[in-house]
Amino acid sequence: MTNTSVRVVGLECGSVLFRHEVAFVLGQLQSPLAVQSLIRVVENDAENEIVRHESIEALGSIGTTRCMEVIKRYIVDNKDLVRESCEVALDMYDYENSSEFQYANGLEIA
Repeated sequence: MTNTSVRVVGLECGSVLFRHEVAFVLGQLQSPLAVQSLIRVVENDAENEIVRHESIEALGSIGTTRCMEVIKRYIVDNKDLVRESCEVALDMYDYENSSEFQYANGLEIA
């Protein structure tokens, strides 16, 4: 039996700033093992919206089908930052599942 998720204790720390940074790093790592912990953060309406925002963007970077389901569910959240993060995360998901080399290439000639 293989482990398909891990409990990310850093997302349960008392500091909002620390939880936000942990979510950011998880997005950079793009490990599917962190998906369930990130989803718990996003689903927690009592969580600080900046932590939810970063968790949503991390899910967009990880880019699994499960991530997409959660992002789509929260695109109608009552917090502006959460909704806007879902829009960014959907764009990131599209990029992660494309053959593009660089995200948001500002050097591309029209």
